[in-house]
Amino acid sequence: MAAGAGSLVAAVLAHSGRLDKEDLGTRIGRLSRRVEELKGEVCTMITKKYSEFLPGMQSAEELVARVDGLSRSVDLLRAGVENEVQRDLTVAVAEFTELKQQLEQDTLVLSILKKLQEFDTALKEYNTALLEKRYIEAAQQLEKARSSLKTLESRKGFELKILKALRTELTVQTQNMLYHLGEEWQKLAVWKLPPSKGKLLLKYILKPLISYPFLQPFVEEQSDVVILKFKSEKPDLDHSSPVEVFDKIKFILEVLHKYLLNVPVEQCVEDKKECRVTLAELLGDMIWEELSDCLIQNCLVNSIPTNSSKLEQYIEVIKSTEEFEKALKKMQFLKGDTTDLLKYARNVNSHFANKKCQDVIVAARNLMTSEIHNTVKITPDSSVALPKLPDPGSGDHVKMQKTSKLPNEMVNLENDSKLSQYTFSLPTCRISASVEKLMELAYQTLLETTASTDQCCIQLFYSVRNIFQLFYDVVPTYHKENLQKLPQLAAIHHNNCMYIAHHLLTMGHQFRYRLTNILCDGAATFVDLVPGFRRLGMECFLAQMRVQKGEILERLSSARNFSNMDDEENYSAANKAIRQVLHQLKRLGKVWQDVLPVNVYCKAMGTLLNTALSEIVTRIVALEDISAEDADRLYSLCRIMVEEGPQVFTPLPEEDKNKKYQEEVPVYVQKWMMFKELMIILQANLQEIVDQWADGKGPLAAEFSPAEVKSLIRALFQNTERRAAALAKIK
Repeated sequence: MAAGAGSLVAAVLAHSGRLDKEDLGTRIGRLSRRVEELKGEVCTMITKKYSEFLPGMQSAEELVARVDGLSRSVDLLRAGVENEVQRDLTVAVAEFTELKQQLEQDTLVLSILKKLQEFDTALKEYNTALLEKRYIEAAQQLEKARSSLKTLESRKGFELKILKALRTELTVQTQNMLYHLGEEWQKLAVWKLPPSKGKLLLKYILKPLISYPFLQPFVEEQSDVVILKFKSEKPDLDHSSPVEVFDKIKFILEVLHKYLLNVPVEQCVEDKKECRVTLAELLGDMIWEELSDCLIQNCLVNSIPTNSSKLEQYIEVIKSTEEFEKALKKMQFLKGDTTDLLKYARNVNSHFANKKCQDVIVAARNLMTSEIHNTVKITPDSSVALPKLPDPGSGDHVKMQKTSKLPNEMVNLENDSKLSQYTFSLPTCRISASVEKLMELAYQTLLETTASTDQCCIQLFYSVRNIFQLFYDVVPTYHKENLQKLPQLAAIHHNNCMYIAHHLLTMGHQFRYRLTNILCDGAATFVDLVPGFRRLGMECFLAQMRVQKGEILERLSSARNFSNMDDEENYSAANKAIRQVLHQLKRLGKVWQDVLPVNVYCKAMGTLLNTALSEIVTRIVALEDISAEDADRLYSLCRIMVEEGPQVFTPLPEEDKNKKYQEEVPVYVQKWMMFKELMIILQANLQEIVDQWADGKGPLAAEFSPAEVKSLIRALFQNTERRAAALAKIK
């Protein structure tokens, strides 16, 4: 307030220069009074505020004093709790834990004592039942005792020395029970069978009934004895029908169920209604899997039809299988689920296809591994005994368009010249009888596909393809050694492959519109196999040709290069080599006679004879010196080849028919005319040789080169002016 007054006085004095003295005094008085008023107001306000603050401050001081007192009380209380109550609480918790452990131990002891009591009671009741020959009740009590002992042994951390004694006692009583049961079994059931540790019922009764159709079971009932016997009867078939086998098995199991196996093996629990497990059910669990496998492999497999027309008759087998399983379920040998036995019977279409395919492949393999040399003759008129195929009916895969008749005024554009009916026929030759049967098997299998289901049709069709793929792999490997050593078998194999390829061209087309839709869209074909079979036959025959060529060249290698023929020893060696070659060719001619097609025969023999002539020409042309005597002897050797060479061409058994092919030797032997020109040179003079050359236009020039002719002239004639003149004309 004083500061405010000072400021006011300062402001007034600032204006003093402009005010009168009177006004200044007046105003100073007013200001002084105003200052005094302001001082009074300020003091009043301060007094009022202090009077309001003082009671609050006093209350706060009282509250702080009370809080301090309460804090001291709390500290005292905490100290008391920590010192006295906490100690008492710790003691109480320890006592509670000890009491709890004592309770658990007492409970465990009580439960163990209870189980011991149950074990003792069960053994007492077991002994009572065993003495009275109530074996089922005795077995049940023994099982109770075993359960109690098992519970006692499962208690961890609680071992009793008595448990070992109880276990020993239980083992003794179990063996005692088994002994008494064995004694009773020996009295009640007599097995006149060899001793065995296996499943006697399966091994000596059920399986023989399945495998041997001549066995028939029957029962003899006496006052207190039931005897199960078997008798032997002459069977009508090699395998029993499933209906007969099922009846036999059912008869045996019914007898066992009636007299032995309709007995529960455990007691029912009160809150469970369906708990009755019988010996029949236990036996079924033990033997059914093996029994059903035996029924499938030795009974149902044999009953699968081999022809699609018999599939409808198989419904009887399916029904019989269903009735058999129902009977076994009724006797509790089987549970409610469908078994593999019934599934197998119902899946007959698939099994038929699998069996048919397997039979086809097995039959085909047997044919492939049979002897090749047993042959049949194939002529253009020959054909596989094809079954008559049904005509495609309306609604089949492809409708055949009817051709309309040509109007009378239209010109017939058909060519007058027609192809022979044998144009596309296989030429006359010999093939293996097994291959002919193989083709018949393929056609018969394809015919089977036309009356089969879609899936079966597809399987059978591809089985036929597998036949030919198997032939491609098996025959060359299985008969490899004979095909390499025996020329006749190589020729027959060649024919076999060509015969198969010939039929594969049209086989798919013949059945195209009679197969399932899936195969009718271009898949039903065998044409893709044709090149492979042709190549297979050609490679085998060409390999044999290479062998024969090698033998020819080897024999000619012993001719001492046809040099120095004036030496008797050299001439004899050359003559022997030529005779051996001719003998080899004649032998081959006989071996391949009436086997290979005539055109193939002539080409093959012509190629081999050409090999011999070419080798002889090469050796003679390479000679540097040929005396007159050498030339005469070389000519005589060549004349043997020319005279006897054509005689190796005997493709047909009829001798009079072979003359035609012997006259056509130049057609098949490329070097024939060269060989004859060589013979002319060996006997000609210089002028005759020049005339044969005829300035490069004569027959000699057509077969020999100028260098070869000059070499022969130098070898045959001495170096004279006439020879030089002759050589000059050879160009």
